[in-house]
Amino acid sequence: MVEELRGTSGSVAGNRFAIVVSKYHNSITQKLLDGAIQTLRRNLVPANQIRVYWVPGAWEIPNAVQKVLGNSQDGGDSVDAVLTFGCVVQGETTHDQHINTTVSNSLGRISLDYQIPVAFGVLTVKTMDQAIQRSGGDVGNKGVEVAEAAIHMLLLFKEMEAG
Repeated sequence: MVEELRGTSGSVAGNRFAIVVSKYHNSITQKLLDGAIQTLRRNLVPANQIRVYWVPGAWEIPNAVQKVLGNSQDGGDSVDAVLTFGCVVQGETTHDQHINTTVSNSLGRISLDYQIPVAFGVLTVKTMDQAIQRSGGDVGNKGVEVAEAAIHMLLLFKEMEAG
């Protein structure tokens, strides 16, 4: 998908990416991050245009994204897209549902408020095995898919701005 877009709609080589990653379930989130960085690098994004921010858990992701984007508007490093990675495993209570709903709604709102792609890579799974399968196992690496989605949206926005 990304190769086709890059070939017909331009490049993201000049874009800057922020990646906000949860430390919780690090064995999963690190693989998601690795897949995303490899995808960005394959699409000619220099390493110095990718900034990674680690947060304690999924709950903290929206706050960090909002801070990154706010700093960008206040004269800090500009950011063209944000990728987010976390892993929330269903437990015996409804705690996971509250986290998942709040994080996804908050990231959606932030994306609309700042009008830039905020790609959602928070795994919301029932079991740790499902997380393993989605971070490089039988189901693939969702980190790659999230990076591809961010790239797709950046190229689409460029097309829209060009008319």
